[in-house]
Amino acid sequence: MTGATPAAAATSSTATTTGAAGTTGVTAGSPGRLAEDSGQGRTTIAASVVQKIAGIAAREISGVYAMGGGVSRAFGAIRERIPGGGTGAANISGVQVEVGEKQAAIDLDIIVEYGASIVELARAVRRNVITAVERMTGLEVIEVNIAVNDIHLPELDDADDAPATVTSRVE
Repeated sequence: MTGATPAAAATSSTATTTGAAGTTGVTAGSPGRLAEDSGQGRTTIAASVVQKIAGIAAREISGVYAMGGGVSRAFGAIRERIPGGGTGAANISGVQVEVGEKQAAIDLDIIVEYGASIVELARAVRRNVITAVERMTGLEVIEVNIAVNDIHLPELDDADDAPATVTSRVE
């Protein structure tokens, strides 16, 4: 991040020289990773924290109807009906992260409101997620991949249930 203190910059350059050549520093595995290491202690940030921050930041953008694909939304709806099962679980639906010692990579699955420009929406979501995660965690976000899985049609909200049978022009 910009604005790093000289001590943090020295720690960062030391950390990057010890890694393998050509690696990005993004690793999966341990749920907590080093975000700050000083003479007074170590701060770790769990991947679930980064997931929640990214999910909330993505939902803040107008035009994002929901997060997750069909299966994850269905399981999320079931979890929310179980007492204690929906606590925090809905915040991370449709968000996958890889967190390293200094960097994070984020994958988002979103459902877009009909009529929104998907290109502009993806750009706004990406910018908001990067800003929120970097500001709150100090991790460098190296990529935010966005998969648009569906488009929400407002007229379907008025119907009690989706149509039971959908006819197709193609057999």
